[in-house]
Amino acid sequence: MEKTKIIFLDRDGVLNTERKEYTYHLSHFSMVEGIGDALAALKEKGFLFVVATNQSGIAKGIYTRSDMQTINKAIAQHLANYGVEIAAWYYCPHHPDYSLCTCRKPDSGMLERGLARFKGNKTKSWFIGDKERDIEAGKKAGLLTLKIESNEDLRPYIKMLNNV
Repeated sequence: MEKTKIIFLDRDGVLNTERKEYTYHLSHFSMVEGIGDALAALKEKGFLFVVATNQSGIAKGIYTRSDMQTINKAIAQHLANYGVEIAAWYYCPHHPDYSLCTCRKPDSGMLERGLARFKGNKTKSWFIGDKERDIEAGKKAGLLTLKIESNEDLRPYIKMLNNV
């Protein structure tokens, strides 16, 4: 059985717009330009999509898991318009000042869970993020990595992501 090609995606700054503050209310929410088209094109190339996101605002008491899930649902609804589904949503609710964990990026716990669950092919799977900690986590998990600028359009990277 052939292993799955997975694109792991950071959430804030890759899927939805990074605004330099926590995004936990729909009034703060907008999608990154072109993300639906980019993921639809990558889906056609056989990729599965998994989100891996740090959400330390939960540990800090700034917002709740329910607030985070409201944003996740809005992302899912937007992507559904392009025929794209997120296969799994992994999040780390911890912050080092409040609790210790192995899921918070730059650790690779969320990525390793996704690789195991979906039988991911590390040589053909990517982690796309907009922070150095995303890239560190991807490398720890043995993935290919792509660091983009926050809120950057992924469409110019489609060909590169598929040519592995």
